[in-house]
Amino acid sequence: MSGSTFGKIFRITTWGESHGPGIGVVIDGCPAGICLSEQDIQDFLDRRKPGQSKYTTKRNEADSVEILSGVFEGKTTGTPISLLVRNQDHRSKDYGNIADLFRPGHADYPYTVKYGIRDYRGGGRSSGRETIGRVAAGAIASLMLRELGITVRAYTKAIGPHKVPDNDIHYDHIDQNSLYMPNNDVAEKAGAYISSLMSECDSCGGIIECLADGLPAGLGEPVFDKLDALLAQAVVSIGAVKGVEIGDGFAVSESLGSLNNDPFFSENGVISKKTNHSGGTLGGLSDGSRLIIRAAVKPTSSIARPQQTVTVSGENTEITVKGRHDPVIVPRAVVVVESMTALTLADLVLQNISSNMENIKKFYR
Repeated sequence: MSGSTFGKIFRITTWGESHGPGIGVVIDGCPAGICLSEQDIQDFLDRRKPGQSKYTTKRNEADSVEILSGVFEGKTTGTPISLLVRNQDHRSKDYGNIADLFRPGHADYPYTVKYGIRDYRGGGRSSGRETIGRVAAGAIASLMLRELGITVRAYTKAIGPHKVPDNDIHYDHIDQNSLYMPNNDVAEKAGAYISSLMSECDSCGGIIECLADGLPAGLGEPVFDKLDALLAQAVVSIGAVKGVEIGDGFAVSESLGSLNNDPFFSENGVISKKTNHSGGTLGGLSDGSRLIIRAAVKPTSSIARPQQTVTVSGENTEITVKGRHDPVIVPRAVVVVESMTALTLADLVLQNISSNMENIKKFYR
């Protein structure tokens, strides 16, 4: 199985299955000299671990991280960093009744066709638990970016029909509610909506918005490795994400050139934009303004109500998925989107050092 590695210089490889002994990641290309402790990574993992509220799976995992290599006396050494999170509460028996069935909305069918293996224990490598490795690596990428004055922050923009208005965002509310929404009033309504769906054994989706501030102009490349394209790949690679917007996104299709273009102005020799419809990118390159990216997250596929499906031998039947599942994935996916954005930016920052001869001369002078 290929495709478990992401990045060119700041490169990560995730490994492990949902119901195996553990999940982990190897980070290669991380610069030496970054202050790093297990707690730095744990803070990120705690934002995605199960059991945080009544809206998340009751799987009881501490998701405690262990640093196996790449750190000495509290600093990265420049060698590969290996991180491990052990699975402690995996109940494979919960999936015994679906060993011969394909779950609607999951990767079971194409996974089996491609590899000839039916890993029914929560989906194997296609499980959302794989994102533990991404989040652990994203914590380190965020530390590196912070030293450069770059911050990345994500939050829940919408749950089902309940959306936080652009003019009523309160960043200090994000950590005050279990849905990570920047508006406690909207979060309360969204919580009631989720509860009503739980009583009906149903689920919902939502939108995650991620912002990056402090970016220099010029990150990315103008052809295949556009900043937009790499961010889209990074975020859509998260299993539950079905759509990505940058800046005004799909709304640009209804706009006009005279409205959609962001006028430039100069003040004290600093070039800026008066608006930011482009979401911080122009021609595939960062333009120095705030990066804005949104991810559309689908409803949780595992729901405890009868659904039509087929057996592995092709017989029509019904399935009711048992076990412990989130009625909404969005809150736990917030830090995953933030991490994939940070990983993309960290890699591009390192790549950008060799973008022109003057940069190389500055480094070696």
